Formats: sequence, structure tokens, C-alpha cells
Amino acid sequence: MGFSVLPIIAGLDKFFDFLVNWDMYLAPFIVRLSPISGHSLMMIICAIEIAAGILVAIRPRVGAYVVAVWIWGIVIDLLLLSGYYDVALRDFGLSLAALALGRMSVEFDK
Repeated sequence: MGFSVLPIIAGLDKFFDFLVNWDMYLAPFIVRLSPISGHSLMMIICAIEIAAGILVAIRPRVGAYVVAVWIWGIVIDLLLLSGYYDVALRDFGLSLAALALGRMSVEFDK
């Protein structure tokens, strides 16, 4: 349930910045690679997070692995950003939990 609801909440919050200014977590290196602004890139990211949360709710066997890979992307971004290593480590742990969900769903998502 958490791997469905939390990406949806985080994705929706990127539209409103109610919890945090999410743009500060986007590494300048990634912004320079993008043909669009950092904030516009964050809007695309929020749509992907919402879709990933819905995918986990509907098809956890697939969605869990999508979320794990997505979280690895976040970890790479945080490592490039510098100063958020604690958050990167926590997110890596979350990715391991997503992988565990993927493995469990093979047995229970029939």
C-alpha cells in the first residue's frame, strides 16, 4: 500500500510544493542535460511518480520493479547533488523494500 500511496502523494505535492520545494532536490547537472527547465522537468517527474504508484496498486509484480528502478534514479540524482547522502541511503533502502515487494508479489499476485 505504501509503494502505491506515497509515490502518488509525492507526485501530487510536486505540483503544489506544500511539503517541500522539490526543485531543490534536482541536481544542476541533470538540469543542464535537459532541454527544458528544472521546474518543467520536475512536473514530468511528478506525472511519472503518480503513474508508478498507480501501477504498483494495479500490477505489483511489475510496478514494484518500476518503483525500485525509479528510486535508483533518485539515489543517483541525490549523489550528484551532494549534501543529501543520508536521503540517498534511505532511498536505497526503500528500493530494496520495493524489490522485496516485487519478489513477494510473484507468489501472492496471481
